[in-house]
Amino acid sequence: MDTKALRQKILDLAIRGKLVPQDPNDEPASVLLERIREQKQQMVKEGKLKKKDIKNDSVIFVGEDNLHYEKFQDGTVKCIEDEIPFEVPEGWNWARLRDICMMSAGKSKSTDQIKSEPFEGSYPCFGGNGVRGYVDEYNQDGIFSIVGRQGALCGNINIAIGKFYATEHAVVTTLFDGIDFKWSNYILEALRLNNYATGAAQPGLSVANILNVFVPVPPTQEQDRIGNNVYESLKIVEALEQEKIDLQKIIIAAKTKILDLAIRGKLVPQDPNDEPASVLLERIRAEKEELIKQGKIKRDKKESVIFKGDDNSYYEKIGSEVRCIDSEIPFDLPESWMFARLKHIGEVIGGGTPKTSIDEYWDGDIPWLTPADLSGYENMHISTGARTITELGLKSSSAQLLSENSILYSSRAPIGYIAIAANPISTNQGFKSVVPYNSLMSPYLYYCLKARTSDIVRRATGTTFKEISGSEMAETIVPLPPINEQQRIFDKATKLLEILSTIEKSLN
Repeated sequence: MDTKALRQKILDLAIRGKLVPQDPNDEPASVLLERIREQKQQMVKEGKLKKKDIKNDSVIFVGEDNLHYEKFQDGTVKCIEDEIPFEVPEGWNWARLRDICMMSAGKSKSTDQIKSEPFEGSYPCFGGNGVRGYVDEYNQDGIFSIVGRQGALCGNINIAIGKFYATEHAVVTTLFDGIDFKWSNYILEALRLNNYATGAAQPGLSVANILNVFVPVPPTQEQDRIGNNVYESLKIVEALEQEKIDLQKIIIAAKTKILDLAIRGKLVPQDPNDEPASVLLERIRAEKEELIKQGKIKRDKKESVIFKGDDNSYYEKIGSEVRCIDSEIPFDLPESWMFARLKHIGEVIGGGTPKTSIDEYWDGDIPWLTPADLSGYENMHISTGARTITELGLKSSSAQLLSENSILYSSRAPIGYIAIAANPISTNQGFKSVVPYNSLMSPYLYYCLKARTSDIVRRATGTTFKEISGSEMAETIVPLPPINEQQRIFDKATKLLEILSTIEKSLN
């Protein structure tokens, strides 16, 4: 459910007179607006307003031809039918915003006069985007609508209650008698005043332009009914929004839990007929020996085997040396599973970037990824990124051509973007990709590395940005199920995650 759109729809119905029924016994808005004009004349006499403040005042009325006209103080009348946004109910009246309120910008404050935290005797200080700090003096006291005048949230509405200070980037709204505060606050929001802002880099609102905006005015009694109805309706919308946020958090937690259960052997039942993971690892070691003989990979002098001892502790054997590694083991495993270092089940490969100044290196046939290509990427497999390189570009850099089914894992800024290569592909140095020695393991390892990302991030180093090195990535301990169970885990996890993703998309 799009709660933002629902909120706007409620406000739209309110401003059009379609949220509550009209009462023919209500005093018409035309009478209210006439009283306000008299009030403004009296304020001029009392010195509370200047003559220039009311020189642009006008009266909007419907003529005998059923068209809208505007009468100005010099007696001239202009047809404004083309400017009227929509029809309003009987008893309502179109007016300019200046006919129902006054607006004045606040006064400037230097940065050192505004404190970030409240202090004894301090007052909230409103800027263009709401409360921006606290000051030791105030320039307003009461309850007012504050319109953001400048900045990214230009036109947003805040409510100030009690004593407060407003800077020159905020506009303080003062209502005339007979205008309901709650109604006016919602109407200011419904008018979408940000649409009247000018300037691109730093959008701003002109007070004179805002006061000239058309506003549909209901009778005072209906203003009260509308304000209360909107308030109650928006409380429901806010509750729905909070439920949506809570559900999104639950979905994220559920996805994390599914992956956690998957790598602990608790997502699908074990099958005693499966070939144990120890046999799979033995076969991988034999395949690696063949690759060493062919000169395709170098022998790892620290090739190891992780096993569980008779004392239920975990040990790692490297050559003739055996050491207890219980401190590195995240959890216990089912009987047919094994722990292994990532480097022993796949080759960890970094990436590289050809020189950007050499045209011959770019726009070739080889897909080349950066972590940005995986930002927000929801699919499991990826075939290409924003850029491609040539064979010459590949050879001129440390980038390597990764085979299909390689696991692409971003290793810095940020760590943890992940996908499986749908075809041969290359990456920049922001990746530590894993090429499994048995490609059938790729789908399971995809989920496994997702689940182990918090551990990988914990072992990252760096000050400007965190990065996991290739050697450290290679030492990641991976829980390895039998190959058949890997497929069952992948199928079950995928099905559950797709259900959750469908719910998540429906929320958005």
